[in-house]
Amino acid sequence: IPITAARTYGARGLGVDIDPQRIAEANANAKAAGVAHLVEFRLEDAMTTDVSRATVLTLYLLSSSNLKLRPLLTRRLQPGTRIVAHNFAMGDWETEKVDTFTDQAGRTRTLYRWTFDGKVRQ
Repeated sequence: IPITAARTYGARGLGVDIDPQRIAEANANAKAAGVAHLVEFRLEDAMTTDVSRATVLTLYLLSSSNLKLRPLLTRRLQPGTRIVAHNFAMGDWETEKVDTFTDQAGRTRTLYRWTFDGKVRQ
């Protein structure tokens, strides 16, 4: 997602994963796409990564991980930050938009979007 955002919109991005192989793949993909100067990928745990400067946060975590992350996000994010989750919602958080589509491989994908209003929630 950060690579596509950088390539399409010139956005800067940060990706984190706990799997070193995913980080290596992401760095190679960023280099191949010509956007390595715009994106950074780190071997980190999403539960401890500083996201306080994010304006858009994308998640591709299981529902259980999204639920664990919610209180951390509401304490760290600035009001107006957009949150986009791939395939897994954030429990009972009411979404602004849900987009379901079929990817190039024929798999159904769902994106959920929220804009953080600044209220701390659990």
